[in-house]
Amino acid sequence: MGDPLRPVVIGVDIGTTSTKAVAYDLDGAQLAHHSVGYPLDEPFPGYAEQDARHIHAAVLESVRAVVAELDRPIAGLSFGTAMHSLIGLDADGRPLTPSLTWADSRASRQAERLRAVPSGLALHRRTGTPVHPMAPLPKLLWFAEQEPVLFGRAAYWVGIKDWVLLRLCDALVTDHSVASATGLMDMHQLSWDEEALGVAGITAEQLPELVPTTTVLPGLTAEAAAATGLPRDTKVVVGAGDGPLANLGLGAVAPGVMACTIGTSGAMRVMVERPGVDPLGGVFCYALTEQRWVVGGAINNGGVVLEWTGDALAPELGEDAEEELLAQAALAPVGSGGLIMLPYLLSERAPHWSALPRGAYVGLTHGHRRAHLVRAALEGVCQQLALVLASVRAAGNEVREIRASGGFARSALWRQMLADVLGMPVHFPATREGSGFGAALLGMEALGLIPSIEVAAHLVRIEETARPDPAAAATYAALLPLFAGLYDALVPTFTSLRRLAPGLTPPPAPAPAPPTR
Repeated sequence: MGDPLRPVVIGVDIGTTSTKAVAYDLDGAQLAHHSVGYPLDEPFPGYAEQDARHIHAAVLESVRAVVAELDRPIAGLSFGTAMHSLIGLDADGRPLTPSLTWADSRASRQAERLRAVPSGLALHRRTGTPVHPMAPLPKLLWFAEQEPVLFGRAAYWVGIKDWVLLRLCDALVTDHSVASATGLMDMHQLSWDEEALGVAGITAEQLPELVPTTTVLPGLTAEAAAATGLPRDTKVVVGAGDGPLANLGLGAVAPGVMACTIGTSGAMRVMVERPGVDPLGGVFCYALTEQRWVVGGAINNGGVVLEWTGDALAPELGEDAEEELLAQAALAPVGSGGLIMLPYLLSERAPHWSALPRGAYVGLTHGHRRAHLVRAALEGVCQQLALVLASVRAAGNEVREIRASGGFARSALWRQMLADVLGMPVHFPATREGSGFGAALLGMEALGLIPSIEVAAHLVRIEETARPDPAAAATYAALLPLFAGLYDALVPTFTSLRRLAPGLTPPPAPAPAPPTR
């Protein structure tokens, strides 16, 4: 496994469906990895929660398995996490609630109420977090209103990584990156926002101590050391949120370089040196370090839209329908013969940040066939990302390069379509481990093993570039204003459908998509 004297850092990525531990050397080579999955519970409509104890156990198991594979000195652990989680703790640090994930939408009405008043947009501009049910701020409002006794019992409110670090290191801290996604931290002051705390009905003393993402905790508890096979004095880097870390892991660390990810969901984020959002609040702004922030937006509907087309339009193809569906989509022309799909199957986040929208096909004619419907669905995902790109630029940010990753990158059609819709070349790095690699790189900087995270740009190799076809790009540019206008035109319909929903038989509810930030 290489030079036995060179140290390695283990990046631990706490995701919504699994935790993955990956060991990297200082050249970015992956030496060992292990992942452990866990369930996502949906006991009621809109709920998406997990047992924090299962996630803690998964962290211990994944780290232990990687440690057992290594024959080099381990310089430390460094953490990444899915953002927007929330857990209520008692005074002894025991969970009073499950871990509510970003996909938990029970606080939709609280978020909409807050968005409807001027202070909602002001909070977004100050904290960098959209007022949306994904965020802890509306979730706290939900607990205060729907579970007041439990809300009053909670001594602390934390995220999943905060609780894992409390168990591993006996330290109640949260990093600026995770805190910047709560709706509770003033991103300009790097302190808890008094107005946001007042809206949530909590105090700063009920939240973890705010620390930089590069903070190094001095060691593990005896129990954690025994469970992982690591010495008690192993350094632990607090780390950051998975979205900013994905930029780092893709080498998108310089200002103006955007990372685009399409997995089950999707996201676009550009690195900037100073925090800020656009005047209309179409983007988020989350911290990586005190000198690096990401501005962008996440969408709920990425690869899940392709999965839906298989289930709804081609059930005879079975579970492995992706390749055939993409082949059919390639038979339809650019623009799908005037057919537009709004891909809001799981409502939507950026740039509208609303739980209201539903999916729609517009422009359907007798001449359209399955190939057109599938292609329009893929085009709709790319067009939604184009709206996020426009919002990022509206916030005053230059975007001069795009790097993309995710499951969609396996498809040559989808790679080319993204470049055509965005109207820019899209570069595809060889690495597939964005957040975990980003966590390890941040840990290397924190531990003094590399001069800075800027080395990421040199460690990540570009494997392929898709360049826009001028004719296709012109077609998509003409269609994008129509796509954008349909959201506003259909808001009254979305609102009426939700009002009528209790009297209608609902379709089966799919599992919420894992996050892509």
